[in-house]
Amino acid sequence: MKVLQDILYKAGVKEITGKINREIVSVEFDSRKVSPGSLFVATEGTRVDGHDFIEKAISNGAVAIVCNKLPDQLDENITYAVVSDSTEALAYIASNYYDNPSEKLKIVGITGTNGKTTIVTLLANLFSDMGYCTGMLSTIQNRINNKIIESTHTTPDALKINELLSIMVDEGCEYVFMEVSSHAVVQKRINGIKFTGAVFTNITHDHLDYHGTFKEYLNAKKTFFDNLPKDAFSLTNSDDKNGNVMLQNTRAEKYTYGLKNVASFKGKIIENDFEGMMIKVDGNELYSLLAGNFNAYNILAIYATAILLNQDKHETLIGISKLKGAEGRFDIIRSENGITAIIDYAHTPDALENVLTTINSIRTHNEELITVVGAGGNRDKTKRPLMAKIASLLSNRVILTSDNPRNEDPNSILKEMREGIDPAKTANTMVISDRKEAITAAFNMARSGDMILIAGKGHEKYQEIVGVKHPFDDKKIIAELMNINK
Repeated sequence: MKVLQDILYKAGVKEITGKINREIVSVEFDSRKVSPGSLFVATEGTRVDGHDFIEKAISNGAVAIVCNKLPDQLDENITYAVVSDSTEALAYIASNYYDNPSEKLKIVGITGTNGKTTIVTLLANLFSDMGYCTGMLSTIQNRINNKIIESTHTTPDALKINELLSIMVDEGCEYVFMEVSSHAVVQKRINGIKFTGAVFTNITHDHLDYHGTFKEYLNAKKTFFDNLPKDAFSLTNSDDKNGNVMLQNTRAEKYTYGLKNVASFKGKIIENDFEGMMIKVDGNELYSLLAGNFNAYNILAIYATAILLNQDKHETLIGISKLKGAEGRFDIIRSENGITAIIDYAHTPDALENVLTTINSIRTHNEELITVVGAGGNRDKTKRPLMAKIASLLSNRVILTSDNPRNEDPNSILKEMREGIDPAKTANTMVISDRKEAITAAFNMARSGDMILIAGKGHEKYQEIVGVKHPFDDKKIIAELMNINK
């Protein structure tokens, strides 16, 4: 149990009504989870306002309420704390409730449009391989040492983050690598967390359905760097035109990595094929099992982060050479008759272009490249024609299909995608709404030596249709078609 007065430290309290020294058994921002002795934080969400559920929370046993404004009627047995911003207050309250776990860990946050999951996963694997107890928070999974915890968001809510960090402290973890989404920054889920470092990968048009404009999306990423402490490090991609924007107002030590421009950590690709690449990193040649230019940037980010965390250069390079890619990221499967399938999470125009450009730079072009791609429903619509256009220009054949249509009509999404198809490529484009049928069609039209890119869902094991997540696994489907036990 914790005392309310201690839990409210740094929460921006403006006014308190009632006892401040009462004991709190849990903190909740969902009234349905409140139990006797809980503190309920009434946050204003995008769909519902927690202030509308204060009475419900009290009836479920809440003894204290944190809110932006007092209810019309007060219960004399309840403590009310009025704060400037209950969403921000929740982050500090969560940190206090779990004894400020981030101060006992070395946490590195990775942000950007593409590459976050790969970098977080490989950093966690690298440090685990080097003998450290390591935590990971990512789109694919949350992990505490070797224990896997299901992940539902790129960055969890403030309560969940601090709960997981607290468990990591108890388990003896020293390093934590976590994805930091733009949503998490804007929604202040990471406020109160002390970061040892931050990494910026790149930024392209994405999540405009939420942020409204690219400028707001960019500012969300930048805010993460602006709030870093002086003793942290900030590491950005010098080849991304917005990399330096992240560094403009940060108090942290500034570093860069890149393949083209001047950088603190410089790399150069020497050889590149589907089995991996030879890359020069900081003047040292390294063979990696990862392939593609985008993975060269990931390798540089991983290497630079390890060095900034005071790891030995030689041991780090050896460790990186053994790393395998994250699930659903340039995931390659080959059939006995020579068909190659690549499953990749690419769900933005830039990510799709990177993957297709990488494939085209490595393949012989005596074979055909068939791309199966869709676009998510209830998300940024501006991506749809762009992704179809990129697929049509960089593939021999394209099959447009459903991704996660969510609450949209799949055919409406596909109609918007078709508008981006290059007119000269129309004859080489098919539209098959059913994703399994689309993957099957791609496999059936492929011949020995041909390549199939299945883009958009990567590691996901479901397809979300009208609010229901149905079991669906791109990799499993193509493996079954290839008669491979995966």
